[in-house]
Amino acid sequence: MNYQILFCVVFSFSMNGGYSQDELVDLENKSTEFSYEIRYASTNNFIGEVLYDCPICLLRPEVATALLNANKYFCELGYRIKIYDCYRPLDVQKIMWEKVPRATYVANPYGKGSIHNKGAAVDITLETLEGCYVEMGSDYDYFGRESHIDNLNFSEEILSNRKILIEVMKKCGFITVRTEWWHFSFRKNRSFKTLNIPLPCSN
Repeated sequence: MNYQILFCVVFSFSMNGGYSQDELVDLENKSTEFSYEIRYASTNNFIGEVLYDCPICLLRPEVATALLNANKYFCELGYRIKIYDCYRPLDVQKIMWEKVPRATYVANPYGKGSIHNKGAAVDITLETLEGCYVEMGSDYDYFGRESHIDNLNFSEEILSNRKILIEVMKKCGFITVRTEWWHFSFRKNRSFKTLNIPLPCSN
């Protein structure tokens, strides 16, 4: 697939009116151009338990801006971002670690924790603008070699899909982790503190 990676130009949007406690904003209030499948608000995840009381994507304002920029350019390429996870309370990270204490795939909450706990990381994939599935070689949160970004044992289509996802996200201020093709941390996250505030669910 031929495509042109476009450089991100920051565009402004209002940060007022969203969830603002501890500098977090609700992405759904900022754009309707994303697709959502918040897996930890369901049992369709690697633990098989509901970990979130509601399906919501909270992020630091800077991270939300960068993700909006990325989605803008994905849309120009015929795709949109589908979101699996955003901010994750530290208590949820502890539950994950108790179930799967494997630092290769689950960040140790008693060490540095996860960038998700700072509201500065997203787990995402791509889908077409019509909502069709884009093949990435494994399911989300699959713990195995198929999820590693340095695994090139895939078809040209899958490698191309991963390349589009990774290169645009990098251009827009995110970095990858080797073992998870879906995970992107905001590059400038060092000044953000780890949070354990509950998700603002109405029920």
